[in-house]
Amino acid sequence: MVDITVDGQSNPAVIRFGLPPASLLQFPPSELPTTLPAPLTSEPTWYQPFNIPPELYNQLLDVRVPITIASVYAVTVVLLNRVNKSRGYKPWGFSQTKLFKLFVILHNVFLAIYSAWTFAGMIRAFRNSWPSQNDPNYVAAVADTLCKINGPRGYGNAAVYDPSVERWTIRNPEYKLSETGVPDFTDVGRLWNEGLAFLGWIFYLSKFYEVLDTVIILAKGKKSSTLQTYHHAGAMMCMWAGIRYVAPPIWIFTLVNSGIHALMYTYYTITALRIRVPTVIKRSLTTMQITQFVIGSAMAASYLFISYTLPRSQAVAEAPLATAQVVAAEVAEEGLVPWIKKLAFRAAGAEGLAENVGVPDSPAAPAVQPHHVGPMVTCMDTTGQAFAIWLNVVYLLPLTYLFARFFVRSYLYRKEPGARQPTNIQAAEKAGLDALKGLSREIRKAVEVNGETSESTEDEALNRVQALRSHNKSQQKPAVENSPIRTRATTAKQKARAVSSDADSDQGFSTVPSKKGAKKTTKEDLQGPPVVVDAKDSNPFEVLDRSA
Repeated sequence: MVDITVDGQSNPAVIRFGLPPASLLQFPPSELPTTLPAPLTSEPTWYQPFNIPPELYNQLLDVRVPITIASVYAVTVVLLNRVNKSRGYKPWGFSQTKLFKLFVILHNVFLAIYSAWTFAGMIRAFRNSWPSQNDPNYVAAVADTLCKINGPRGYGNAAVYDPSVERWTIRNPEYKLSETGVPDFTDVGRLWNEGLAFLGWIFYLSKFYEVLDTVIILAKGKKSSTLQTYHHAGAMMCMWAGIRYVAPPIWIFTLVNSGIHALMYTYYTITALRIRVPTVIKRSLTTMQITQFVIGSAMAASYLFISYTLPRSQAVAEAPLATAQVVAAEVAEEGLVPWIKKLAFRAAGAEGLAENVGVPDSPAAPAVQPHHVGPMVTCMDTTGQAFAIWLNVVYLLPLTYLFARFFVRSYLYRKEPGARQPTNIQAAEKAGLDALKGLSREIRKAVEVNGETSESTEDEALNRVQALRSHNKSQQKPAVENSPIRTRATTAKQKARAVSSDADSDQGFSTVPSKKGAKKTTKEDLQGPPVVVDAKDSNPFEVLDRSA
């Protein structure tokens, strides 16, 4: 546990970092309080162009909605991945049409504009909720702004839910709740009413629409990765938990993720228009996504470990008890210590000194009043808020790993497009050539040592290299004749080749087709009459005569 004291001009405050209370770690979380719908406006604005009916707001936050959609989405992706694999990952026919390509462009343009609008709306909400830098308790006020997102503006003026009594409360008596006992939707100066309730709910619904990214990938015949499926299904559940339980850290998801998505879908729009984008931009977008996951999960988790003190004026109930304890301590110090001193001096026989104990030598200085701080409160109030934080952290940790693995495989270990891996035959040829070169060098050295010429040796080595190359080339050609697969064309070619080889073996050259009506030439006519060879003429050296 670490306490940081922040001295203000009038009210000192303490910010504490310690373990969360065990009461916040309950599972399943309590269903109370119910979700506070987005405030209703009388006139449409750019950051809230329409009102959301409170009944619809809560109906779509039923836990069965995100679970059903996420489950159907994940199962469908697995099945379609198998279908695409069985088709050889070929694009579907409709994905090659102009209408589909136009849909992809409009889809990316819409999400880019929507994400930018959400990001701008959240920036406005933060600007209207952030405390003034002139606030004497600026640091504590910042903690109060980020931790308590309901109620009116001001340090210590927030409306919080008390699980012990199961109702909403406001510590500052100057402000009241609505007639229904919940924070008034007309309160301004806190994140929920300033835009998070409306923008966060719409952002939650946008996670259902974003599954069209996967539909586009599958329509092109590609495989939807585990990263894609996990990212979309998990985002549905995390946004649901944050809005359903009014968890303060959900602003991180809504603000940062909408900003990243605005850039990401702008990039997708440019690539859909077939405009080449440098790889460094794509790499930077992936780096930004990984960074937001790491920082976002750390910031969300920190909400569980932060507590802070409220203004001292809100510790009215504790003030009488604290004052009585201080006064009793002062009386005890003024009465007990002099009596002990007098007793000690009298025991030592110094009666005069004992009589002077307690007599001041100079006028007494005014007593310094000790500084008192207000009551300590935790940043999170309900088990539902704590559950939303744990769910987001558990979701973001594997997602960060998947994105980091994608980054490493795509950018750090990426191979050049033109580079080809050598085949086994090419690798064997290269190894053989290297071995022959080494052998040639060894033979050359041996010949030079013995004083013999090396020309014939080098020629032999070169001949071996050429022979090895020709042998490897012949090995690379497919042996069609020896293939077990036979076709009619192959059989006909083999028969024609056999007939041609027979004729060539008879004459040494191919036959010329005879003219029409000519007499058919037989084999005997081609051979002619038998030739009688005189043994004497064929024996010029008279070997037969000598043997006879």
